[in-house]
Amino acid sequence: MTTAISKLRTGHVGLNVTDLERSLAFYRGALDFEVLGEGKEEGRRFAFLGRDGELVLTLWQQAEGAYAPTAAGLHHLAFSAGAIEEVREYEARLHDLGVEFAYEGVVAHREGAASGGIFFHDPDGTRLEISVPTGAEGAPAPTESAPTCGFF
Repeated sequence: MTTAISKLRTGHVGLNVTDLERSLAFYRGALDFEVLGEGKEEGRRFAFLGRDGELVLTLWQQAEGAYAPTAAGLHHLAFSAGAIEEVREYEARLHDLGVEFAYEGVVAHREGAASGGIFFHDPDGTRLEISVPTGAEGAPAPTESAPTCGFF
């Protein structure tokens, strides 16, 4: 007897952070995540973040330094928006918060692509993206021959 194997999909993502309170303020204030649970024991601090009760992201306070883009592991964390207008709303909010962007404004994923978004960094330097599959037509592509999200 064989068991049907379901298609795997991403569950939640866990990020190591250097300062849980600072990261919580960022992910709650900038990206609208809710705290679903929290561990406050010294040396074992963490927070479960999500929306509508669904876990999306876990923050673990156990990093000793900033994100290292040249180390093996997470390249970037991408969030999908419903429409380009939503991406632009996040862009305005992030600018108001003084967030560091990799590129100015909405950019296409590659030359001539309809998909695209914004690319920025969290307080520890983790690379983040908010994008849409369509709506970025005519937006510039920072690199001609490679995906925008690959080399920021």
